[in-house]
Amino acid sequence: METEKQLLFPSYEENVDYINERLGIDDSFDLIRLDMEYAGHRMSLFLVDGFAKDDILHLLMKLLAKLEPGDLEPDPLEKLIKTYIPYIELDQTEDLNQAADMVLAGPTALVVEGIDKILIIDARTYPVRSPAEPDLERVVRGSRDGYVETIVFNTALTRRRVRDRSLRMKYLQIGRRSKTDIALCYLSDIADESRVEYLESVLKKIDTDGLPMAEKTVEEYLSGRHWNPYPSIRYTERPDTAAAHLYEGHILIMIDGSPSVMITPSTYWHHLQHAEEYRQKPLVGAYLRMIRFIAVFLSIFILPLYYLVSVQPEYLPSGLDFIGPNEEGNIPLLVQFILAELGMDMLRMAAIHSPASLATALGLVAAILIGQVSVEVGWFSNEVILYIAIAAIGTYATPSYELSLSNHISRIVLLIFTAVFGGPGFIIGVTLWIIYLARMKTFHIPYFWPFIPFNLRAFKEILLRSPIPLQRTRPEFLHPKDPDR
Repeated sequence: METEKQLLFPSYEENVDYINERLGIDDSFDLIRLDMEYAGHRMSLFLVDGFAKDDILHLLMKLLAKLEPGDLEPDPLEKLIKTYIPYIELDQTEDLNQAADMVLAGPTALVVEGIDKILIIDARTYPVRSPAEPDLERVVRGSRDGYVETIVFNTALTRRRVRDRSLRMKYLQIGRRSKTDIALCYLSDIADESRVEYLESVLKKIDTDGLPMAEKTVEEYLSGRHWNPYPSIRYTERPDTAAAHLYEGHILIMIDGSPSVMITPSTYWHHLQHAEEYRQKPLVGAYLRMIRFIAVFLSIFILPLYYLVSVQPEYLPSGLDFIGPNEEGNIPLLVQFILAELGMDMLRMAAIHSPASLATALGLVAAILIGQVSVEVGWFSNEVILYIAIAAIGTYATPSYELSLSNHISRIVLLIFTAVFGGPGFIIGVTLWIIYLARMKTFHIPYFWPFIPFNLRAFKEILLRSPIPLQRTRPEFLHPKDPDR
């Protein structure tokens, strides 16, 4: 929702008082109004302490202080912009409300007596950490920089890798109160323009006070499937990963205040890719990808399968009898699995909330108390601990944190289906899971593409990490303007 316009008043005093009142200058210590007089003109600077670059504003004030009466005549606005304020990021507005909103975003507003425009000096700086390697996307070899919480830094990191004249950064603001900065990033020579227009229209329709959770708040508006656990948008904090998706024809959404860049559209298989696969030779990368696929699917199916062959050993071939539990324990097997799942989730939350210095101690407590002691007292069998550990390893091997949590929920549901209905329940549960994902769409694209609907050439690219010189075309589902690489 756009802010109602308020044009400048004829009087300098009215303009200053209006901005003063709208910003609540007298009620907030970090909002500053600085009254000055140069060359016979009264002036007022409005800024946020901590956002303005003190050295630049100090230099501008020194230059203005050298002005003599009459130096700004006959056109004070043109003289200031083109001669006496030597700064590259200057703008002007005649809307008092817009000027106040821009001050809150960081720029400085300069109100000058006798000028029917407000000068906006974008000499702002934000508290920001240095670009560091993301914790969730580490690689053995490769760049160590990552996106940060400041959108201008993120756009610069992207342009550093994509020096293409067709790279576009469309600016938007979302939030009636927060006025959060957003950038749509894409290559106009490759990306589907209709998809860009669709994303832009959806973002402009978001009507909310603000984006307290940044990209996660936007995702809920974009996906529309509020109770579907599976992510329809991929996240990355690596500029090289974002650049690779731009060259394919994807559209990025960057949100000020978040280091996570949204990649749209993305299918189920995009969440299983990792930069490490492309940092190694093709054969090694293909091997790593296959290992990752095995780990992810084990995290979903190994517990229901083990439960099935434990309660119905007739499903096991004669040579695999050892797989079943040697000791059933004092608690039913299903309850053991549910308790173990809850224990793993508690451990995950405890690890997130614990300081790094206590992480080792937390791991020791979990290994000794949850693992060893629980088996000795008869809560769990050794096999339950083993298969829960395998499922947990598969969960942690999933590159996308959001997908790992979704697969975790699917595993529990599939386990309950198997416990209630036995072998048919497992088959029905897997079938419903596949149908559920196959019916999903992400921005009008089948979520399981190219597996369903099947596309052999694209599926081979998903299944195996093929050599980059052999990747001659961009993904078909993106409808790129330039299909050849």
